[in-house]
Amino acid sequence: MKAVISTVGRAHVTVDGVTVGSVDADRNGEGRGALLALLGVGRDDSPDAWRTMARKIAELRILPPLGASWEEGRDAGAQDNGAEILLVSQFTLMGATAKGRRPSWSAAAPGSVAEEVISRITEDLGNRGLRVETGTFGAMMEVSSTNLGPYTVTVEAP
Repeated sequence: MKAVISTVGRAHVTVDGVTVGSVDADRNGEGRGALLALLGVGRDDSPDAWRTMARKIAELRILPPLGASWEEGRDAGAQDNGAEILLVSQFTLMGATAKGRRPSWSAAAPGSVAEEVISRITEDLGNRGLRVETGTFGAMMEVSSTNLGPYTVTVEAP
């Protein structure tokens, strides 16, 4: 399982011109922060990899603490701040590009498996008190974001 996680001012995903999920780092003037997490689920992921990924998304210290500026450091996680998270399924993160010019998607989990994993992670993050928005699984999505920093990390869970 792989994720690309970015700190964002705002991000949204649309399907057929309709916004299906959005986050705002400063919703209601609270400045809690927001993350865009693009997530690829692998065919060979361990059964509990989703738990590790949910924990990483919630707890990675990539946001400034509430009331602090970006220049003061990043010592808070989404869970610490009550940040918003836009979680978007992205099977292409599992693409293998070491050989040839065309990526291989054989490492990606089947759609039904990946959809269940995304659902579990979404539920886990929600149970942590986080506002979680998602894209539409399997749809052609347009994802837009205004990155802050920019600050982007990759995360892998076995």
